[in-house]
Amino acid sequence: MPSSDAEKPQPEPSASRGTLVLVVGPSGAGKDSVIAGAAERLSGDPSFIFARRLITRPAAAGGEEHIAVSPAEFAEWRDAGGLMLHWHAHGLDYGLPMTLTGELAAGRTVIANVSRTVIAEARERFAAVAVAVTASPEALAARLAARGRETADDIHDRLRRSASVPADPADLVIENDGALEDAVERFTGVLLGIVGQPISS
Repeated sequence: MPSSDAEKPQPEPSASRGTLVLVVGPSGAGKDSVIAGAAERLSGDPSFIFARRLITRPAAAGGEEHIAVSPAEFAEWRDAGGLMLHWHAHGLDYGLPMTLTGELAAGRTVIANVSRTVIAEARERFAAVAVAVTASPEALAARLAARGRETADDIHDRLRRSASVPADPADLVIENDGALEDAVERFTGVLLGIVGQPISS
């Protein structure tokens, strides 16, 4: 059964007129914060849709506002064709609802935090732009520790894994080592550029 706060969508065509913005990068880089900042700035503009992900993590666990589902519910969504993209990472399942393809078909820009493993598939199926949010190893370690979700050994292992994988095949890179507002401003500018709107002063 799907989560109580969302109805299971029916599969829709992949053809789209809008752009799917794939935000990637290592844990601790500040992807959620950068996305949230841009969402706040663009909250009055219907051209932009900020995706809520399905995650097999309780809603009370903190972090982003997501659609919490059990592993069995996630499998039901996936097997019914209710997810436009899905992946597994850090012991959890993640997915984007198929209803977002309707937003793309309507010409809107959909922004989603995804795994780098789905970039190639997304580019094959949609008009997609990949934006990598990055930070120094020191900043990543400090932010992961501040979240309080993992032990020091877990953080060390996560950083080691991140360092061992190839660079993100991104179209743009946003450094988030400094003030969050600077990264939010640049990302917002990227989104406005995609739809051809001027950056507000």
